[in-house]
Amino acid sequence: MDEPVPVTQSIESLYPNANIPAQQKRWQILMAHFEEKYGKRPLFVARSPGRVNLIGEHVDYSLYDVLPMAIAGDILVASALLDEKEDHKGGDNAVITMRNTDPHKHRASECTIPPEGIADIDATQHEWTNYFKAGFNGAVGLLRKSNAKFSPRSMQILVDGNVPAGGGLSSSAAFVCASALAVLRAHGREPVMKKELVELAIVSERAVGVNSGGMDQSASVFSIKGDALRVSFSPQLDAAAIPFPKVEPPITFMIAQSFVTSDKHVTAPQCYNLRVVECTLAAEMMAKTLALQLQDDSAPLARSLRGLQHVYYSRGKSVDGTDLTTGDSSTTYKTQLETMLSMVSSVLDRDDGYTREEIAMALSMSVSALEEKYMTKFPVNATRFMLGKRAQHVFSEALRVVAFKELLQDPTSLTRSDLLPRLGALMNETQESCREAYECSCPELDQLCTVARNAGAYGSRLTGAGWGGCTVHLVPMDRVGNIRDALIQKYYRIRDPDITEDKLQEAVIVSEPGQGSVM
Repeated sequence: MDEPVPVTQSIESLYPNANIPAQQKRWQILMAHFEEKYGKRPLFVARSPGRVNLIGEHVDYSLYDVLPMAIAGDILVASALLDEKEDHKGGDNAVITMRNTDPHKHRASECTIPPEGIADIDATQHEWTNYFKAGFNGAVGLLRKSNAKFSPRSMQILVDGNVPAGGGLSSSAAFVCASALAVLRAHGREPVMKKELVELAIVSERAVGVNSGGMDQSASVFSIKGDALRVSFSPQLDAAAIPFPKVEPPITFMIAQSFVTSDKHVTAPQCYNLRVVECTLAAEMMAKTLALQLQDDSAPLARSLRGLQHVYYSRGKSVDGTDLTTGDSSTTYKTQLETMLSMVSSVLDRDDGYTREEIAMALSMSVSALEEKYMTKFPVNATRFMLGKRAQHVFSEALRVVAFKELLQDPTSLTRSDLLPRLGALMNETQESCREAYECSCPELDQLCTVARNAGAYGSRLTGAGWGGCTVHLVPMDRVGNIRDALIQKYYRIRDPDITEDKLQEAVIVSEPGQGSVM
């Protein structure tokens, strides 16, 4: 999918038909606010959507395939360059003026950029402008690869977003992608290629303090309206659209918010970043036990469980120099995963986890060296590391992705009465694994899933990082009303008896696969 980010003059192709009137009004308000604040119309608007992950949770940073889709909710970055006669009036520095359509919640800010510099980001401060700065820095880095003397110009931007922050729908990735796209286009990058945008956005978001794996950015940029998206990270980043089978009533996905905010940039040390570290250390510990030498790869900490699988099934050398005969390289990918999963319980056999001291000893390094290598760039807060449970989830979830993709690509092998329950069962298994093995669910997410299943959903699971946020439910279109009513009565009104109709409209949405990034 290494093709240009599309450019359009109309928003009709971006949203479901029922949403277009509301979106037209939203865009008109954005344009009017921009002209009010800056005295001119924007040159363009960069748009990137949020996403919902259908299956493949917490496996992207271990370099395994995922199956997300974009949603209609998005981030809009209206942009203009400062007039050349005004630009650099006070010197060579560029000034980035950042405003939001919700100024009471997100205050305006300015950032001064030296000619050869980048924007300063304080990852310890949870500022909304950090996400624009992250995209800005990534874009500037790419522009300087083709022109070492590149110097950014002053920009004026206005941001509007309707992807809930901390809701598990990747508002942060959408913001970084839209910001980078805006900066590239403002500085003459035409066309902007999807793959380069995704690759720089993956790295850029890590500057905000999260070890992101790449699924969120890929779904935001690569997605095609109407289709699911298969994203692969090994041996390199790749994406392909996967159409949904045509059945009656149509396959439909509902998204239900728990209203438990879980901002992974805030809770990262004990949640998201900790899981990245645990998966990395699981790969290192398994490699050590199997006498294998891992190679650096594109994972956040340069080592991954996918890398372990690759080495295990390569005809290379073990750490002692002897021939590797443990894995047959002709073995199918699915069988490889099943073998890796079967080894976890015997290789990582500590049910109560491992201490830093135990891991350091096993890896023949000091505790300080262990912390320096794996826990400094993105600090974590843990005394025990549950390596076996995390590896068990990753390998089993990778297998579920394989099964889900096979069902979507060959639906004729099953009747409708079999297809939807099979897809739903895989989603239910993911939820169980997220709750028991990966420990990233919470009681509210579990309750939403139970209520939806009891009301007729084929499959229900958390989506996104977890620890709050949203759930996704596979449902037939003719059951949407019943399931929504059940969620309202058995979750939302119990949680908040005074909940408003507007809040309920926000709480449960029917999601069609949306369009990725657009100019």
